[in-house]
Amino acid sequence: MRSNATSDQESSSKSVFSNHPWQKAMQCELDALTTQKTWPLVPLPTGHRPIGTIECYKARSKEGIVISQRKYTLEIIDNVGYLGAQPSNFPIEVNLKLTDDQGDLLHDPERYRRLVGQLIYLTITRSDITYSINILSQFIYAPRKPHWDSALRIIKYLNRSPGLGLLFSASNSFNLKAYCDANWANCPMTRRSTTSYCVYLGNSLISWKAKKQKTVSRSSSETEYRSMATATCELTWLRFLLNDMQISTKLLCDNQVALHIAANPVYHESTKHIELDCHVVREKIQEGQTVTEFVPSQLQLADVFTKAPGGNMFKDLRSKLNMLDIHAPT
Repeated sequence: MRSNATSDQESSSKSVFSNHPWQKAMQCELDALTTQKTWPLVPLPTGHRPIGTIECYKARSKEGIVISQRKYTLEIIDNVGYLGAQPSNFPIEVNLKLTDDQGDLLHDPERYRRLVGQLIYLTITRSDITYSINILSQFIYAPRKPHWDSALRIIKYLNRSPGLGLLFSASNSFNLKAYCDANWANCPMTRRSTTSYCVYLGNSLISWKAKKQKTVSRSSSETEYRSMATATCELTWLRFLLNDMQISTKLLCDNQVALHIAANPVYHESTKHIELDCHVVREKIQEGQTVTEFVPSQLQLADVFTKAPGGNMFKDLRSKLNMLDIHAPT
């Protein structure tokens, strides 16, 4: 990680590797990983290089710090040969339904797998492509021509603003606010739903997720409630990390039935098949750790992680993810 936020920090990886205190700190970290067996550490194979870097920049307007992967993004675009391609306004076509049996199989599936793997790593700072990557990663085992075309569309979208990154505001409140949403039975192959949430600390986006649910839901309220349970677990973990800051948490959902299930224990008699999820949310509400609140669908920020909005709707949702491109012309 590279940062120019303060003058006493290292400005490049080369200066870090030649700095003895940095070397000692990195060796201690590697020793800890080896001792605890966190990851298997292996030598870098000949002819390969590390996956990439996250670059930290201070925003021009003193609003805070922007974390972006501009260099890595440009490398991905260049590897595909799309640096001169016409940019796209949004990463995936509206209402696109990809399946595992339409289109010709790719002659070189490894190229697709490599590209999707690179894009997954890019979602560390590019939350705006999370939904698109969630869809494409489901076809790693047998990619087809439509899947590759959709991946190239993401590349064209990245080409419009490769320097876009997350803005962490300098003036912020220590309040956790989570938006949870779900897209009921949106998978055309399994009819499973997609769960999504995004968590803000003040007005800074710090956590987000889009994932296909493990089981088929029989109603939209059921799938929304599963999403609430997933978001509640994430809030619980973040509260533990930020325990010393005396933060408050709020969970916002756009489904009234799911909110009634969380608030009314009698209502649970008709939802025994999701009893564990009910208990997870109810327990945190009764303990006062989480407050639920209804949010209108047009103000649901997690929408961008469960569906593919187009045009102005996508731009509006992306702007609320608190993203900034400090490399864009002023």
